[in-house]
Amino acid sequence: MNLTPDQPLSPSSETPTLSSGGQTEEELVMSEVHLGCPPYFSGPHLSRFTFSLPPEVEPVDSKYTGGVEDETTSTKEVSLDEDGDLVITRRCWRCEKNNYVVTIQHKITSSIPSVGLQVWRAELILADFVLHKMVTSSEFDGIVAIELGAGTGLVGILLARVAKTVFLTDHGEEVLDNCADNVRLNSGIIHSEASAHVRELDWKDSWPTKVVENSQAQERYAWTSVEVEELQKASLIIAADVIYSDDLTDAFFKTLERLMKLRPEKVAYLALEKRYNFTLDDLNVVANGYSHFRSYLRDEGECNDLKSRSLPCFVGKRIDLADIPQYMREYDRGNDVEIWQIKYEKQKPWL
Repeated sequence: MNLTPDQPLSPSSETPTLSSGGQTEEELVMSEVHLGCPPYFSGPHLSRFTFSLPPEVEPVDSKYTGGVEDETTSTKEVSLDEDGDLVITRRCWRCEKNNYVVTIQHKITSSIPSVGLQVWRAELILADFVLHKMVTSSEFDGIVAIELGAGTGLVGILLARVAKTVFLTDHGEEVLDNCADNVRLNSGIIHSEASAHVRELDWKDSWPTKVVENSQAQERYAWTSVEVEELQKASLIIAADVIYSDDLTDAFFKTLERLMKLRPEKVAYLALEKRYNFTLDDLNVVANGYSHFRSYLRDEGECNDLKSRSLPCFVGKRIDLADIPQYMREYDRGNDVEIWQIKYEKQKPWL
């Protein structure tokens, strides 16, 4: 698939696989980003996602040299037609020197446990946010970062353009293999001095995570003790489209607390899409998964209230997407995608 800016996108759909007897064998889901692709294509698919950087901040450092589209020459000859009129050369968006491409291997449909094999809209809007931070500040330069539920690894790969170390974490060998393939496919846009590690992190496992020294091939996504030490120095946590079941949301915040409590000044940015379902309990179309997510967040005033501080507190602030330009071309933001900044406040002792 090679999506183009004018390709129509619409809400996600579900595509069940039917047996010869007409019974559903497995329910498959399709990201709205993949609509228009052949839904029963079973193998991995390659998509090219283009992002544009403003000309006035066009990177000149060596860490930005890879993955550039063919560029036009800076010196142009003046051409005249047979009538002596000036010929205007039309520039194609693919030829502009500030356009860059990320090539992502993914599946077009997947089962719910394997949704990390697809590209989702929240992943693309988080990519916009990360690119905007990189363009407008040095906040992410030289940092250690971790992506939770990295899936295809798109956002972590972009972050590795300026970060020192990025840990792209997920669960399941198929998802991790695909993520590692994407890191290799895009090695040209990763800063030459950066490290991008694909690692297994099951949010429901015990903590600290399993450490294996001199890991063999069958444990190639295991952590070393040096990596775990570096992980504890991380200042940034990112995640996209990991909120779609209450159990998973509970596990996510449990993992977030584990990562943030040793260094509370960590900040997390989470992109999500509100998904609505009709329920008999509510007799209405509601976004229960989103409501459960919001139940974990407090504002600063609530966290400063002594009565509410017998437990750790997550401070949530919704990012105004109107302030974030759309750098990634191949998607439609829609109205139900959000980005949240999440900070962690430790439990305060009773006075």
